[in-house]
Amino acid sequence: MNIIEKIEREQMNEDLAPFNVGDTLKVHSRVVEGGKERIQVFQGIVIGKRGTRLNAAFTIRKISNGEGVERVFQVHSPKIAKIEVVNRGKVRRAKLNYLRDRVGKQATAVKAGK
Repeated sequence: MNIIEKIEREQMNEDLAPFNVGDTLKVHSRVVEGGKERIQVFQGIVIGKRGTRLNAAFTIRKISNGEGVERVFQVHSPKIAKIEVVNRGKVRRAKLNYLRDRVGKQATAVKAGK
């Protein structure tokens, strides 16, 4: 094991729940406003994952006031306090970009798994 792998392993966040594309997540992220820190929750469907190890990231999409909102999170970021899996989804694709064209209940309809 070289020195770069050792440094990456120290920075990885190991206590996060495992999740896949199609799952509905609640991501608790730390937000600093002025001198105060608070937790902000973002709930939506995972439409894609990319990268490996320390560079891993995932994209979450939700519909807010009739408008689609997407947010990309780094998996091992210190800004992420917790990840909760609300609902497991059963999908056959690695990227769910087709959800961007859907509106209303169709945009959130991913079949529940097992």
